[in-house]
Amino acid sequence: MYTLHIGNKNYSSWSLRPWVILAALEIPFEERLHVFGPGFAARTEGRSPSGKVPCLDDDGRVVWDSLAIAEYLAERHPGVWPEDAGARAWARCAAAEMHSGFQALREQCSMTCGQRVRLAATPEALLRDIERIAALWTDGLRRFGGPFLAGDSFGAVDAFFCPVAFRVQTYGLELPDEASRYAGRLLALPAMRRWYEAALAEPWRDAPHEAEVTRAGQVLQDLRVAVDR
Repeated sequence: MYTLHIGNKNYSSWSLRPWVILAALEIPFEERLHVFGPGFAARTEGRSPSGKVPCLDDDGRVVWDSLAIAEYLAERHPGVWPEDAGARAWARCAAAEMHSGFQALREQCSMTCGQRVRLAATPEALLRDIERIAALWTDGLRRFGGPFLAGDSFGAVDAFFCPVAFRVQTYGLELPDEASRYAGRLLALPAMRRWYEAALAEPWRDAPHEAEVTRAGQVLQDLRVAVDR
């Protein structure tokens, strides 16, 4: 059975991607959660060559990086990428663009599932990222007929945008109607609901991640379990 090493569910957008592929496609796996904070790299030593998460262990064969994990799973399980060659090519391009791009969104809107934040500012670079995401989503939905980006089934390309759906919810990002409905569709997936509920229940707070959020704007709500400071 696969073992997937991940970070805190509230913060770790990179971990969410392969986790939700495995969970949504009902591929059996075990989860190993490593809490962010001092000594994190040491705790993942021997598990992840990069000292980062996510990292997939397949009976001693180690695959790190979320996109590499998606491709590894696709070699072994149907449904990770679309069967149709055109849809598969589009899905891979969209996932790769998310994997390497949208830096302003990452920097301004750090993932925090359990909070609601009013942004202090929306720089032009962030607006361009949001506009591009909306255009990409709309293109996929219209080109392949929905309800998911590359057709009628959830796959890796959707998984790569699942962290964006949480960001839309957290920061109240405005999207055109079609793109907004797609974000809601991702948030409503049973696997996403499981991740979200686990994120709210986490008792850990990581100072650097928390600081990113407070720099971004005003925290309006914190829905996470209360912890002693």
